[in-house]
Amino acid sequence: MTISFTRLDPAGQDRAALIDFMTRNDFPFHVGVHPSAADVEGAIGKGAYRDEDNDSFWIDHRELGRIGFLRFEDLSEGTPLFDLRLGGPFRGRGLGVPVLSAATAHVFSPMPSVNRFEDQTREDNIAMRKTFVRCGWLKEAHYREGWPVNGGAPLASTAYSILRRDWETGQTTTFVWDDLPVRSTDRQTLGHDVSPAETTKEAQHHGR
Repeated sequence: MTISFTRLDPAGQDRAALIDFMTRNDFPFHVGVHPSAADVEGAIGKGAYRDEDNDSFWIDHRELGRIGFLRFEDLSEGTPLFDLRLGGPFRGRGLGVPVLSAATAHVFSPMPSVNRFEDQTREDNIAMRKTFVRCGWLKEAHYREGWPVNGGAPLASTAYSILRRDWETGQTTTFVWDDLPVRSTDRQTLGHDVSPAETTKEAQHHGR
């Protein structure tokens, strides 16, 4: 396999390398775009990189060497998420798909109780959104103005997931987005409820 993961020791031998990686790179699509050394050290102290809920790995490529960082989150809750960060020189090179594919296998293979693997990214992170789709993940939500942006207006947060059976079969299970048809006269608009007269006219129109 081209991609492999090396479990890191954030509070021990990998501490300096982790701080260096996080502060040397910018992460424009993360909430924390420019982590400081103090930010990373504080996260290490809180167990954010390894505890019962989190586990972190270096991402290694067979030819390119160490290309990034991967953290699995919410491991104790049964539906893990992840934090994927490629180093600057390795972005835009088509590495997202093999990394996410390897990460998905890393979750489902050794964790038989896990049925879903999910994550979110902001709406303008087109490369990551395409990576999700190419890896068989399905968009499940679009949270309008749900992603805070430092110094700017909030953006939408888009949520994707993959089910174990989809990973096993290679077939993405879809669903109908607009599964609850509602007539325009059944809707309430901001500051305006449908009046009794309008309701009566609608009922007469339908022969009720």
